[in-house]
Amino acid sequence: MRANVQETESLPAGDFPTRHASTSTTASTSTARDLALEKHYSVWELAQLWGLSEKTIRRMFADEPGVVKWGHDESRFKRAYTTLRIPESLVQRVHRRLRQAG
Repeated sequence: MRANVQETESLPAGDFPTRHASTSTTASTSTARDLALEKHYSVWELAQLWGLSEKTIRRMFADEPGVVKWGHDESRFKRAYTTLRIPESLVQRVHRRLRQAG
């Protein structure tokens, strides 16, 4: 541990040794990390951007892989609530697919 402190002390002020991720990191791990840090749209935001209803956006993205979903199931006395967050890369992919289809 002392070696790390000495190494840091010999660097100019403000510079720190960089640690590189190991080369054995899989592509899926880095993709998941990138996906977690990118902008995620709410259903309302996407509906406003695309000029569609929230119901249409929910239907379009409900079964798409990569959509972040949370909420609770319907019970006897409460209806189900599900919140969706849609990553920007998925928005672009779906938009490309819809543009090609039409």
